[in-house]
Amino acid sequence: MLTHLRPAFVIMAFFTLLTGLGYPLLFTALAQVILPGKAGGSVITKDGAVVGSRLIGQRFTSDKYFHGRPSAAGADGYDASASSGSNLGPLSKKLTDRVAADVAALQAAGARGIPADAVTTSASGLDPHISATFAGLQVDRIAKARGLTPDTVQTILARHIETPFFGVFGEMRVNVLELNLDLDAQSNPPVG
Repeated sequence: MLTHLRPAFVIMAFFTLLTGLGYPLLFTALAQVILPGKAGGSVITKDGAVVGSRLIGQRFTSDKYFHGRPSAAGADGYDASASSGSNLGPLSKKLTDRVAADVAALQAAGARGIPADAVTTSASGLDPHISATFAGLQVDRIAKARGLTPDTVQTILARHIETPFFGVFGEMRVNVLELNLDLDAQSNPPVG
């Protein structure tokens, strides 16, 4: 019996080391060489400090910033350790009340033709992008809060609109963190 178990354990140990350690280390090393930014989490730095990732949304509440999608990740949203949707169905009173309140708030601010991503969460609750339509609805608010012209804010926004993959797959979208960082850089140019 031991003559049958020994080869089985040797093979199991070999493939465990190969597929559980060797394969991941090899591809991690290749990714670090070929795509170091993406392999490192697509981190965004400003003045040498990490301010976020291109892949994870953040909460922006000030009128001076573009706001991202609502988030159901964690108690206050945008909690990467609690990434998930709300699991509330379309008949959930809690969900319909929240969406109705978000729509009413946007309409009170003058928005018309509100896109779905303005009031619904993404599956992970951490989507870093919003639609170009939702971003466009926020231009006047941001211009007023920053004392800029809407055309100036629209020009900054236009630089950050990502087109659909191959011009077909997806929709025009904007990375909120990158847009807000550029907005800060344009509104507060460095001295000297």
